[in-house]
Amino acid sequence: MLSCALKVCGAMPGCRVVGEQMHCLCVKCGLDRGEVSVGTALVDMYMKCGGGGVEDGRLVFEGMPERNVITWTSLLTGYAQGGEHSDVMVLFFRMRAEGVCPNPFTFASVLSAVASQGALDVGLRVHAQSVKFGCHSTVVCNSLMNMYLKCGLVEEAKAVFCGMETRDMVSWNTLMAGLLLNGRELEALQLFHDSRASMAKMSQSAYSTMIKLCANLKQLALARQLHSCVLKHGFGSDGNVMTAIMDAYSKCGELDDAFNIFLLMPGSQNVVSWTAMISGCIQNGDTPLAAALFSRMREDNVKPNEFTYSTMLKTSLPILPPQIHAQIIKTNYQHAPSVGTALLASYSKLGSTEEALTIFKMIDQKDVVAWSAMLSCYSQAGDCDGATNVFIKMSMQGMKPNEFTISSAIDACASPTAGVDQGRQFHAISIKYRCQDAICVGSALVSMYARKGSIDSARSVFERQTDRDLVSWNSMISGYAQHGYSKEALDTFRQMEAAGIEMDGVTFLSVIIGCTHAGLVKEGQEYFDSMVRDHKISPTMEHYACMVDLYSRAGKLDETMSLIGGMPFPAGAMVWRTLLGACRVHKNVELGKLAAEKLLLLEPHDSATYVLLSNIYAAAGKWKERDEVRKLMDCKMVKKEAGCSWIQIKNKVHSFIASDKSHPLSDQIYAKLKGMTARLKREGYFPNTSFVLHDMEEEQKEAMLGTHSERLALAFGLIATPSGTPLQIVKNLRVCGDCHTVMKMVSAVEDREIIMRDCSRFHHFKSGACSCGDFW
Repeated sequence: MLSCALKVCGAMPGCRVVGEQMHCLCVKCGLDRGEVSVGTALVDMYMKCGGGGVEDGRLVFEGMPERNVITWTSLLTGYAQGGEHSDVMVLFFRMRAEGVCPNPFTFASVLSAVASQGALDVGLRVHAQSVKFGCHSTVVCNSLMNMYLKCGLVEEAKAVFCGMETRDMVSWNTLMAGLLLNGRELEALQLFHDSRASMAKMSQSAYSTMIKLCANLKQLALARQLHSCVLKHGFGSDGNVMTAIMDAYSKCGELDDAFNIFLLMPGSQNVVSWTAMISGCIQNGDTPLAAALFSRMREDNVKPNEFTYSTMLKTSLPILPPQIHAQIIKTNYQHAPSVGTALLASYSKLGSTEEALTIFKMIDQKDVVAWSAMLSCYSQAGDCDGATNVFIKMSMQGMKPNEFTISSAIDACASPTAGVDQGRQFHAISIKYRCQDAICVGSALVSMYARKGSIDSARSVFERQTDRDLVSWNSMISGYAQHGYSKEALDTFRQMEAAGIEMDGVTFLSVIIGCTHAGLVKEGQEYFDSMVRDHKISPTMEHYACMVDLYSRAGKLDETMSLIGGMPFPAGAMVWRTLLGACRVHKNVELGKLAAEKLLLLEPHDSATYVLLSNIYAAAGKWKERDEVRKLMDCKMVKKEAGCSWIQIKNKVHSFIASDKSHPLSDQIYAKLKGMTARLKREGYFPNTSFVLHDMEEEQKEAMLGTHSERLALAFGLIATPSGTPLQIVKNLRVCGDCHTVMKMVSAVEDREIIMRDCSRFHHFKSGACSCGDFW
């Protein structure tokens, strides 16, 4: 009788006190140790009552002189439900060591714990034990399927399902939910159709699973049919099912239908439904409604949870992260990994690296997602050293990186300040962790190698990729275009077209850049027209700036002005700056003056505009007008950006400015320059002093040309590296025409490959020629 009474206390909430009183009675009567059934009921009661019941139940268990399989199962179930999964497995093997044979419910409890921990090796042992004891019941098979599916072993779960003698509704739903969890939506859909003949009526959990499937596959018609079935079978008041329907409508773009369902479920509205509705608004681009719902939610005394905060932080409004951050601190969620990571990512998008780092340090139990987010923050800021330090700290703490961590680190290595070899080191790390074949890693490698001047390495990675996404194709096309390999860029574009990959604006931008650098005006216009006509992609400011560059480089300035006049929106600074640069090349003073005036209205403090206009006047011999522009710069306190070049030798970056003598090897650098210039003159080099836009003697102009920053970097590279070693130089401004000629001649005379990245493009100098074809 006491056993039955204790079972009632365990089944009814709030009966812990009564259960403790009955425990006292059992002790008084000596039944807690004398009767196995009473002791088992006490263990079960404490395990179900919560509030420290697991520890109390364990004390009762350890005090029992005799235990049976039901006692052990009650203890294991309590630990499993309390989330103490490691203890479950320890107790299970202790049970076996004590010679107690498990029953189906024992296996179900242990497998539940194994599934929660993802401990596949232990799960396999438990499966073997279940076979040994002949436990093939539906309950055990359902638990085995759940374990295999949560460990990612779909085929093993399907094998268990196919071998089941009898299947219940839980069997079908477990496999459907598992297929959905592992991204095999189409198989789950087929299983749903197969299950209809076996299940007379679906449960709420089955409906929830299938509606989630509709959301993932954007199957609006099926979602509506299931919605009708839900109402027909009387589940219209079930909060979980209606929230799933609301989420499905949101993901299918039917925000109004989702919102109507949300309004019709006031009795079932909880933090989950509020969060789902807010998420739906954000997915459909209605950020103001999401913000309004977030405020209304708190007014209705529904407390946001970590998923609510993480969802709200996905919004693009820059004002929201600080406001939500304040709410997070108020509710003490800042230490939760999911919230901290989302908050970190939000500040990262705003460029607030220091704020992101502060939040990162506050996150308790940082997981690989948090580490990856911090690494990505440094990557977006172009801080390769910061990203590398985070990766090192992560490794020191024993955290294994995933493909997203490594791809973010590789992205950071593409920044201008990153050393040439750092990207190669992370490439080696990706191979070490077997992540090199992941699409995100492959795409990052292609982009990094292309941006760091190693176009051959980029091509090699691209050709080894078995799966390519849009980013991979765009990175390769852009890389070829920036390096002056226009034919290869157009060939890759045609391969992409033949593969049936859907193109975007970035694809066509890269193709038009390739045409621009090769002087292919007609082809560039055809690609632009095809983008609009065939692919229905609206041109952006970047596309028009590219077309302006295409026409103006070819000297078609009238066509350029017609294009600008026909733009569907006012021309921006990018367009006018491109035109101004072309006017400098073609010495068109009047058009250059117009472009400069337009540009100064948009960006009055941009030094490049003043410098380009003054250079146009200087090239035309209009020294008075040139001096007026320089005086205007002084009046507005606009400082000209100094030309600077970098070269990396043995993992150290050396920087130079024009006429720089601060380098420790300055004397040897200038001696090399002098000897190199003399040798080039013997080979036919004649300095083109028209690139020195100052009113001075020819000798002074020649001297100025000879000490440009890129030449100092080149001379240092020649004396600091063995003969035949390729050199890689970066310059923050455009390389001057005379230095371009010198680089070509030096590549032949010194038998060196010289790769130079200026603010416009890459130049590959080899055997006296440049990849740009002199369209520099």
